[in-house]
Amino acid sequence: MKTTITFAIICFAFIVSAVGQEKYATKTGQIDFEASVPSFEEVKAANSNVSAVLDASTGKFAALALMKGFRFKVALMEEHFNENYIESSKYPRATFKGIIQDFDISDISGKSDYSIKGTFNIHGTDKEMEVPAVISVNGDTVMLTAQFVMQPEDFNIKIPSIVSNKIAEDVNVFVEFSLQKQ
Repeated sequence: MKTTITFAIICFAFIVSAVGQEKYATKTGQIDFEASVPSFEEVKAANSNVSAVLDASTGKFAALALMKGFRFKVALMEEHFNENYIESSKYPRATFKGIIQDFDISDISGKSDYSIKGTFNIHGTDKEMEVPAVISVNGDTVMLTAQFVMQPEDFNIKIPSIVSNKIAEDVNVFVEFSLQKQ
């Protein structure tokens, strides 16, 4: 009898916590970055297989990108990115975990500006950042876009002096997630 009551209480707790959560997710998010310098070859890549999850009840947001998923126009540039700079075999993923500030999904009409405070982990290094984002809701879909700047040295990514003048110090990052209600 005690076991049955304990089991019922645990099941009720799980049901109550699941009902209070509104999860939105995607496995096809997009991250683009550009670190081009005028008069040199374009340094630009895209990754369209980025996973992300939003807990709309708390505003918690997380994203994960596999580093080998970034595609460049020039194969050699992609090889150097993975082997020499980002060291993808040693650091295969980049993550972001944060909270959307003052987030209430019921308040969103049209496009709304938010700030996401959280931690990026790239190249085995954590960095706290605040990222501006634009969020909109359309039925069971939450669209989240953001544009921000990162510096390789913040993540202990070394750019050899021989190519440092061909790669911008500021890397422009663009993200877009179409998160579906789960």
